[in-house]
Amino acid sequence: MVTWSFTYFLFRYIMAPPIPLLAVRGSDGTSLLQGPPSCGDYAAFPRDSRPSKYVAFSKDGSLFSWCNGDKVSVVKTSDGSAVQTFDLPKVSFLEFSPQNKVLATWQQYAKTQDNPQGDPNLQLWDMESGKFIKGFYQKKVQGWCPSWAADESIACRNVNNELHFFEENNFETIANKLHLQKVSEFALSPGCKPNKVAVYVPGSKGSPSFVRLYQYPNFGGPTAALANKSFFKADRVSMLWNNKASAVLVTASVDVDKSGASYYGEQTLHYVATNGESAVVQLPKNGPIYDVAWSPNSTEFCAVYGFMPAKATVFNLKCDPVFDFGTGPRNAIYYSPQAHILVLAGFGNLQGHMEVWDISKYKQVSKLQAADSTSFSWCPDGEHIVTATCSPRLRVSNGFKIWHYTGTVLHKQETPAGQELWEVVWQTFPPGVYPTKPIKYQAAHSELGTTEAKPAQAYRPPALRNKPVSASSKLHEEEPPQNMRPGAAGEKGMSKAALKNQRKREAKKASKLADGQPSQPEPEPSSPPANAGPAAPSSGDPELDKKIKNVKKKLKAIEELKEQQASGKPLQKNQLDKVQKEAQLLKELEDLELGL
Repeated sequence: MVTWSFTYFLFRYIMAPPIPLLAVRGSDGTSLLQGPPSCGDYAAFPRDSRPSKYVAFSKDGSLFSWCNGDKVSVVKTSDGSAVQTFDLPKVSFLEFSPQNKVLATWQQYAKTQDNPQGDPNLQLWDMESGKFIKGFYQKKVQGWCPSWAADESIACRNVNNELHFFEENNFETIANKLHLQKVSEFALSPGCKPNKVAVYVPGSKGSPSFVRLYQYPNFGGPTAALANKSFFKADRVSMLWNNKASAVLVTASVDVDKSGASYYGEQTLHYVATNGESAVVQLPKNGPIYDVAWSPNSTEFCAVYGFMPAKATVFNLKCDPVFDFGTGPRNAIYYSPQAHILVLAGFGNLQGHMEVWDISKYKQVSKLQAADSTSFSWCPDGEHIVTATCSPRLRVSNGFKIWHYTGTVLHKQETPAGQELWEVVWQTFPPGVYPTKPIKYQAAHSELGTTEAKPAQAYRPPALRNKPVSASSKLHEEEPPQNMRPGAAGEKGMSKAALKNQRKREAKKASKLADGQPSQPEPEPSSPPANAGPAAPSSGDPELDKKIKNVKKKLKAIEELKEQQASGKPLQKNQLDKVQKEAQLLKELEDLELGL
C-alpha cells in the first residue's frame, strides 16, 4: 500500500500538478470527470450505471470508493485499476483513514428475531489485505466514523458519552478513556502529534455548559485541561479547529430565542485557544450566525451574521475585527485552499449571489450569481469552483457548473428530465500540491461566457415605483465594506462617532449612485472658516457650560413639540408635560447664564 501510493505521488505530483477529478453521483450512476481545462469524461474510469449511495476520495486523492447497493469498490484514481472489492450491499456511508490503511463503512442498524442484538453496523477493513478488522455498534448516523490523527497514531470514538481512544489502529484494546459527566460532542485536532481534543459537555440543573481542550493522553487531574470555556445559552455546539491546531471556534446555539427577536433561536461565537485564552467574539449586528470559517493559514477567521442583509467580518486571533465586508444577501463562507481568495455566498432561500474577494488586498475580484444552487466547493487548484443544484433539496433544474473565480463558466452540465443529480465532489489533495498563483481580475475566456450578477433591487410597493427613491422608502440602510485595522487609510485618528457618520455618508452616497441619482457633495468635517459666526460663549467652568447646553437642548425639543402641536398633530401626555416645563427651563437658563 505504501509503495504504490509513493509511486503515485512521485509520478503525478513531482512532475507536474495533476488535473483534479470531479465525482458525479446521480440517479443515472456514478462517473468521474476531468477538471479544467478539458472538463471531459475520465477515460480510465468507466461509468457505473447503478445508482450509488455514497462516494469518497482518500485524503491524498489516490483512491476513490463508492457503494452501489451491490458492493463497495475501491480503485486507484491514477489509472482506474481495482484495489479492493467488499461484498457489502447495505452500506450507506464510507470513509478512508488519513493514511489509507483502513476503510470504515456504516450501514443501518437492524435486528431480527433470530438475532435480537443485531450485528455491528460500523465495520473497519484493512485496505492492504481486504480483511475485516473490527465491528462496533453505532446506531446513530451522526458522528458514525472514528476520528483519526493525521498519522493514524490515535483514533477516537464517542461511546455512551465517553471518549474511547485507540492507538496504531489496534481496535481490540482501548488505550485511553476520557469521561466528563456526559460528553456530547468532540473534535480531534488536525495534524500529527501532539494530538489535542476539544470536548463539549451540556449544562444541567442550572450548571453551565462548557468546552474544554485536552492534549492526549493527559486527561487526569483538575489542571489537565489546556483551556476551558463555559456558557449558559447552549442546546448544541459546533467546534471548528484551525489547521495549526492552536485554537477552536465554538458556535453555541439555543433553539428558542426567549427575547422573541429571532425565529431561528440564538447563537453566540466563542474563541478558545490551547494556550488557555478564551473570549466571546463580539458581533456588531444582532441576528443569527449563518456560517463561520477559519482561513487555511490559521491566522484569521470570518463570520457571516445578523438579520438580512447579513454582515461579514474577518477577525484576527485576538478576536479584533480586521475587515468588514458590509451588508449583503449572504449566508456562507468559502476560503480557497491556498487562503488567497474568499467567497461570500447566499444559497438556500437566497438568490445565489457570490462575492469573490482578494483577501490580501481586500479587493473584490468579481460578483457572480448561481441561482438555485444547493452546493459549492473549491477545486484544489484554488482557481476553479463548482456549483450544483442537487436533489432532494431541489428536484428540478438539476445540474452543475464549473467556474473560474473571475466569473467565467467553463463547463455546464444539465441533468436530463426524469433524472436527478445527487452530489458532485472534487478529488482531494494534500496541502502544497497546487502553488498559490497571482490573482486575476480580468475574466477568463470561455465560450459559455460569464454570469455577472445584476445589482439586486429592493422590493418597492406599486405606489412608490414611479417615484424617486428616498431614504424613508428603503427597507434597510446598506453598509459599505470597511477596513477595520487601526490606522487604516482615511480612518486614522478618527473617533468612533466620526467613523460611524463617515460610513453613513458613504452608504447614502453609494445608494444614490446605484439608483441613478446625482450625488451631492457632502460637507467635509473641518475647522470652521474664518468668517464664521462666534462660538457659544464659555463661562470658563466646564460643569456650568455642560448644564447650560443640556437646558438649551431641552428648550429646542420643546420648540419642536410646539411646532408639531400647531400643525395639528396630537401630543402624548409625556410630551405635553415637557411643553409645560418651558417657563421653568427658561428661568433655569437665565440663572445659569448669570452665574447664580
